[in-house]
Amino acid sequence: MASDDIWILGIHMTKFGKHPDKDTVDLAAEAALGALADAGVTIRQMGVLAAGNLMAAGAGIGQQLQKQIGQTGIPVFNVANACATGATALRTAIMAIKAGEADYGLAVGVEKLSGAGLLGQPSKAKDDGNWTPSGRSGAVASLEGRVGTGTMPGVFAQIGQEYGHKYGGTSFELFARISEKNHAHSTLNPLAAYQKRFTLEQIMNDVMISYPNTRPMCSANCDGAAAAVVVNGATLKTLSKEQQRRAVKVSASVLTSDPWQEACQVLPDVNTLTRNAARQAYEQAGVSPEDLNLVELHDCFATAELVHYDNLMLCPEGGAADFFNSGATWRDGSTPVNVSGGLQSKGHPIAATGIANIWEVCHHLRGEAGGRQIEGAKVGLAHVIGLGSACGVHILERAAS
Repeated sequence: MASDDIWILGIHMTKFGKHPDKDTVDLAAEAALGALADAGVTIRQMGVLAAGNLMAAGAGIGQQLQKQIGQTGIPVFNVANACATGATALRTAIMAIKAGEADYGLAVGVEKLSGAGLLGQPSKAKDDGNWTPSGRSGAVASLEGRVGTGTMPGVFAQIGQEYGHKYGGTSFELFARISEKNHAHSTLNPLAAYQKRFTLEQIMNDVMISYPNTRPMCSANCDGAAAAVVVNGATLKTLSKEQQRRAVKVSASVLTSDPWQEACQVLPDVNTLTRNAARQAYEQAGVSPEDLNLVELHDCFATAELVHYDNLMLCPEGGAADFFNSGATWRDGSTPVNVSGGLQSKGHPIAATGIANIWEVCHHLRGEAGGRQIEGAKVGLAHVIGLGSACGVHILERAAS
C-alpha cells in the first residue's frame, strides 16, 4: 500500500579509508548486511534495491551485490548521480515505497576511490591553434583554463572566492579555520579515514592545492560504503517496540538539479539548486533552519562548507562568515556542522557519502553517537551536492518516545 510515512529502520557504514583487501562488491555487502542487521530484518523482506556507484557505473553493482547477499528477484535500480549518488539511491528506494510498490527498501552507496587523485573533467579537445569543429565543447579549443576550470579543487576555490567578493568577510585564514574545526571533530569519529587534529598553522602552511584550499582543506578520496533500510509507517507499527524506538523518520527527501536561469551555462552553480532543495525540504518537513540540532553538509572543500551555510539558510543571506565566526558550527555551538569530521576528515568515497552523512545524523537522533553525541538531538539535516548537477537534502527526525 502507498505510504507517505517513511522511516529509516537500519543503517550502516564501513570504516572509510584504504581497503586493498576488499573490492567494490565486498564493501557494498558489508554495508548492506550491516544495515539489515541493524534493522533486524533480512534481504528476503526487501521489496526494492537501489545501488549507487559512480566509478564503475554500468557494471550493475546492484545485481553483483545480490549475488553476494541474496538474490530474491526484486527490482534493482543502479544509479549514478555524481557526489549525490548515495542520496539518489536512498531517494529511489523511498519513492518506490511511497508509490506502494514495496514495504521495505534497501539503498546502498559504494566506491573504491583511494589513490584516485584530483577529480575533474579534463578536456579531450585538441588545442593546436587550428580550428577543426568537433564535438559539443571542443569545436574551437579546450575550455579548461579559459572558461574557469573543471577540476574539483579549482571549481570550489572559485565558488569560495566569489562568495567573499560578493559579501566580504572571508579570508584564507577563515577558510582554514573551517577545516581546523572539522579535523578537530574527526578525532571523535572512529570510522573516519583520518582522525587527526591539525593546528591552524599546519593547515595554512600545507601544500596549496587551489587557493584558498590547502591539502587538509580538501576532501579525502578513499574507499567505503554505506547502506540504509527504509520502511513505511504501516509496516513499522507491526515491528517490535525496540525497532520502532530506533527508527528515524524521513521528514523530507528532496533531489534537485539546476533550474534555468540567466547565467553562465558552462561554469557550475552549486548555490541555486542547493537553496532550492533546502527550501523544498524545510517546507516538506514543516521545520525551519532554527529547528535543526545538527547538519552534515557536503564540505568537499573548506570553501564549499562556507557557501552552504548560506545555501541551507543556516544564516542570513551573505552572513556565512559571521555565522562561522560566532562559533555556531562547532560541536558545542548552536548549529553543529559536520561533527563527523566532514568529507575533509571522514573521507569522500563518492557514491557512499550521501548515505554516510545520513548515518551520522541518525546516530545522533538515536543517541548512539558515542563521544561526539549532540545531546537531545531531535532534528537533523543531511546534504550532498554533485556537479553536473544534483543536490540531495534529507531532513530526519527522532522517533517519539
